[in-house]
Amino acid sequence: MSKEDVFVGAIDQGTSSSRFIIYDKSARPITSHQVEFTQFYPQAGWVEHDPMEILESVKVCVAKAVDKATADGFNVDKGLKAIGITNQRETTLVWSKSTGAPLHNAIVWMDVRTTSICRRLEKELSGGKGHFVDSCGLPISTYFSATKLLWLMENVDAVKEGIKKKDALFGTVDTWLIWNLTGGKDGGFHVTDVSNASRTMLMNLKTLDWDPATLKTLGIPGEILPKIVSNAEVIGNVATGWPIKGVQISGCLGDQHAAMLGQVCRKGEAKSTYGTGAFILLNTGDKVIKSNHGLLSTIAYKLGSKAQTNYALEGSVAIAGAAVQWLRDNLGIISSASDIEAMASQVENTGGVYFVPAFNGLFAPWWRDDARGIVIGITRYTTKAHIARAVLESMCFQVKDVVDSMQKDYGNDKKDGVLRVDGGATINNLLMQTQADLSAMPVIRPSDIETTARGAAFAAGLAAGIWKEDFIFDTAEQMKKATTFRPIMTEEVRKKKVECWNKAVNRSFDLADLSFEL
Repeated sequence: MSKEDVFVGAIDQGTSSSRFIIYDKSARPITSHQVEFTQFYPQAGWVEHDPMEILESVKVCVAKAVDKATADGFNVDKGLKAIGITNQRETTLVWSKSTGAPLHNAIVWMDVRTTSICRRLEKELSGGKGHFVDSCGLPISTYFSATKLLWLMENVDAVKEGIKKKDALFGTVDTWLIWNLTGGKDGGFHVTDVSNASRTMLMNLKTLDWDPATLKTLGIPGEILPKIVSNAEVIGNVATGWPIKGVQISGCLGDQHAAMLGQVCRKGEAKSTYGTGAFILLNTGDKVIKSNHGLLSTIAYKLGSKAQTNYALEGSVAIAGAAVQWLRDNLGIISSASDIEAMASQVENTGGVYFVPAFNGLFAPWWRDDARGIVIGITRYTTKAHIARAVLESMCFQVKDVVDSMQKDYGNDKKDGVLRVDGGATINNLLMQTQADLSAMPVIRPSDIETTARGAAFAAGLAAGIWKEDFIFDTAEQMKKATTFRPIMTEEVRKKKVECWNKAVNRSFDLADLSFEL
């Protein structure tokens, strides 16, 4: 078999779509296929996915991508040696071990139905909101899987019954996919990886195992939880019924951790991924750093069962690209997401308009689930172009706030720092220049902006022996085709804009009780 006949695949299961990308041995993407799936909003603040629709979307993506590659002359059927999985994190599922059927729709990471559970835990537990921080690095929040699992255990009869009969399995989306890919009810492997497990609020960051004290406190039975593995090791083989039967699954990372690997972030380096939300991670090496500025301590990656664990500080922004979708789908200001750059470029500034996209509250560094979205500074002068530009600026302000917090916690000097960026929104040059201006630091965009899938492929190829770490971390080669955006805004203008943004953010607080009724 020639070198050209070795391929690695990556399943990239996101918040609104699934993709399958195939890479050749030089880590060049040769083909891909993407399928969107349905978002369900049963109530205000609730967001769900159909687990079976997610499975079907992945199956279609894999089949279509393999067909495309074959049509282009690539011998993928024989040459595909490994696949990696990357996924939306925190999204929570419970299903039947005996039938394979979901016991409820998946509760998505941005869903806030567990607010009352969080408030109850904060009151009952001696450590309040930070009761579990020393163990898992995370505050009690609607964001993480544990509170979503508690809601299912308390409110869904099928889940209660399944746990009682020892027939229920819990998992995030990676676990659901791997279990089904490797056989489902006929012997599927019930596993998750350290990065996804680190986002449940249930894993101890030091032991990399489920924390017994946390499980006892929350009343979560350990037998429903998956086994935790590293990000790069052979998990199992794809079972009959899938287009790539027999191929080994040898890599798994949560989407933001995969992007960090795809961006080859070493200790002290940070990346920001712009998708539905925005997620900024800083690799802190082999040390867990506790944040004093609203960030989370988490896993960066662990590339093998015996490899050193890299940790990270993370700041998560709930609404980034989703605000652009809102302009398109709810307000009709633009007809497609790609239109926003041209519209925002019609004006030189926002005309004093500031937009805070706190649709379901604010994540890092504020952690205010009582915040709601606002637009302020509107006058008769305001046009839809000003609002479009304010939406783009809101994404950049939120990322800037997280980067500032990281520098305070980690001690990086902004003068020497850069921000690596990726994700679909980064094709927007105005967004990237605005990010550089407001952050006062260079922004580096790689030639391949889909680094999430690339990171999953790297992990799988590493475990399968196709690539070595030296190849993966060859940053000099990766930087050859990167685009750098350098700040051009004056410090005086930047300072004034940041003051106005902070005023707008504070105005968004304590609005959750606004009535829907007339």
